[in-house]
Amino acid sequence: MTPLEDRATGCVAGAAVGDALGGATEGWTPEQIVERYGGRVEGVVPPFNEDWRNARPIAPYHKGDGHITDDTLMTHALIRVYEKAGGHLDAYAMAEHLVPELMGERRWIPELEAEALPLQRIFLAEKWIVARLHYGHADPREAGVGNIVNCGAAMYVAPVGIVNAADPDAAYAEAIELTGAHQSSYGREAAGVMAAAVAEAMRPGATADSVVAACLRLAKDGTRAAIEAVCETAAGLGHWDGSFEALRAAVRPYDTVADTYRDQGLGARRPSRVHSIEELPLALGFLVIAKGDFRDTVLGGVNYGRDADSIASMGGAIAGALGGLASVPQEWVEQVGAASRTDLVAPGLAVAEVARRVHAGDLARRRAHESAFAELAHEHERA
Repeated sequence: MTPLEDRATGCVAGAAVGDALGGATEGWTPEQIVERYGGRVEGVVPPFNEDWRNARPIAPYHKGDGHITDDTLMTHALIRVYEKAGGHLDAYAMAEHLVPELMGERRWIPELEAEALPLQRIFLAEKWIVARLHYGHADPREAGVGNIVNCGAAMYVAPVGIVNAADPDAAYAEAIELTGAHQSSYGREAAGVMAAAVAEAMRPGATADSVVAACLRLAKDGTRAAIEAVCETAAGLGHWDGSFEALRAAVRPYDTVADTYRDQGLGARRPSRVHSIEELPLALGFLVIAKGDFRDTVLGGVNYGRDADSIASMGGAIAGALGGLASVPQEWVEQVGAASRTDLVAPGLAVAEVARRVHAGDLARRRAHESAFAELAHEHERA
């Protein structure tokens, strides 16, 4: 593999592994997780509820047992959109390409143990994309306004960082433009910052600290404040085990979701200049504690609970981009791939090829612009 392919596959496979491991513990507290599994989770585990079909009728999904969730389904769908578009994406690409991906072709959905449309699995905040763009014919640039403000866009935006590898500013701008069709407020901001984190992690020589620095440079409002608070706390912690209370305290002032995760107040998931999603700051916090190590970054998110699949998936994407495919435990890649009947590596190779082609186009445009501007400046000097 080229370094680009290595980091891209590490990112995409790492995100899927984090998603699958965290799916089992999503929605629970660290204490409940320890009680259920007899200690901290260290890999693929069974569903939290043994009778998973009936435990939560509103979400009868087979989480655990190595099954990827909607985070990975959406990530892989976005990669296919990049392949079809063949270039940078904007909000109109959501309408032209992502909507057909969600409602036009049946795919194997591990949590449903059946082939189905991705639309039939994704959460309400992602169904919004289809409702607004396909049925509502909304302006794609404004379609995200009014949606639940959550991590829905940030959870699948890692491919934007790969396509803009080593250019966090460009990744941030593209993700903000793209996800205007899906999210608003701090949900959209988190998507921009997550894409920037991956783009920085793709850069040769990048570190966990340089990823956080790029995020802090670009993040706005409550998102920036939350990342700063969580990462400052994380810098003083030695291991994810024992970190949860301190990290939760750091993010609490910025999070709209209650301490009792499924018992949310009236202010939850509503637009705000001062709030942040919880998932991205926590993923970065565990990355800092682990000093970029993939296994500990992911296990921190898995055992933290709450929105564990998205926290571990975001952390896994960033750590996987930093360390490349070899940093993602091969055993986990094989277990999750087999259990989910999904190739975790091929999508990373596909988006790396897209990134290569996009960069070639960017370079040609940049050189043409430089030549034209140099001529303009020269003409000005002569005048």
